[in-house]
Amino acid sequence: MSQVLTVLCPGETAPERFVRTLESALEGRRSQVRSRLEGPLEGRRVLFAVSLDESGVNPEFYTLLAQLRTHPGCLRGCVGGVLVDGSGDLYTKSAGRELVLAANLAGCAFPGRSLVEASGDLRNFTVQAKNAGGSLEEAYRRAAADLAGRVLDFAPPRHRRPSLLVLHASSHRTSNTLALWSRCRERLEASCGITEIGLRNGTLADCAGCPYTACLHFGERGDCFYGGVMVEEVYPAIRAADGVVLLCPNYNDALPANLTAAVNRLTALYRAGPFENTAVFAVVVSGYSGGDIVASQVVSAMNMNKGFWLPPGFCMLETANDAGTAVRLPGIEERLEAFSGNILDQLLDVAKLPEN
Repeated sequence: MSQVLTVLCPGETAPERFVRTLESALEGRRSQVRSRLEGPLEGRRVLFAVSLDESGVNPEFYTLLAQLRTHPGCLRGCVGGVLVDGSGDLYTKSAGRELVLAANLAGCAFPGRSLVEASGDLRNFTVQAKNAGGSLEEAYRRAAADLAGRVLDFAPPRHRRPSLLVLHASSHRTSNTLALWSRCRERLEASCGITEIGLRNGTLADCAGCPYTACLHFGERGDCFYGGVMVEEVYPAIRAADGVVLLCPNYNDALPANLTAAVNRLTALYRAGPFENTAVFAVVVSGYSGGDIVASQVVSAMNMNKGFWLPPGFCMLETANDAGTAVRLPGIEERLEAFSGNILDQLLDVAKLPEN
């Protein structure tokens, strides 16, 4: 029996374009539409469909966010996707990544490219419409229908011995983020192959926006015009990895510059082949606050744009300032155990493990 798609559509009314698009996406599929979250939705396939007015606000959407943030585990075992329709050029991406982060921390996994967003004039579908030879609204409908199908079909890959790539740009001597990761590594290395690449030393050129054809040309060869550590080490390691772990100290409410450059430089490799079978995890440490901002940047950059799949509870969020304080936080060992265990739960194929 085919899966039922549960559609969470906060709000009592919605614009006609949004309604037409949603109806088209659900055509031929078993679905149930709800205007609010009423209790846990464990083990469901969920499409979050949100309409925003010209101010970028939907009061019922914020009610949904509040429910997700205050009910951990209410989406345990779910797989989700997000459709956001806006009245202007702004706010659709920010609403989408807020929702994905909240739902993910509540237990929901997301396939790569988990967000379909529609700006007020649909100009963000110009390329897709041109490639398909149709109108902007037709491109929007196709994208929404494709998302619904991928949510229903998604099956997280499992591995006998997962391969993890860990990327960081920190100093082992002073970094709270690396200190936490070292405790995770101790728990994982018996079951996983782990490769760590530090991007702090040496020169890592950022992406300078080569023409599409040039980027595709280099990417098909596993290369990039700017070469360096990205081509020599990161690209091969990404292709071999089942999961990527980003170690993200909060620098001015943003990812470290070298990590940002590394994400940007993945474009060439992404053009040559999708990352849909590679998971992304993150350890985020803030000196004062704002860890959710950095985590949402990882969501939008790695999941929504580059197409890595997002396991439930993909990130560990901690607040620690002075060097060495992160590993002394109250309850930190339990949280490290939970985060490390979740990585194994999401990637390890226990059916293929050798019997004792």
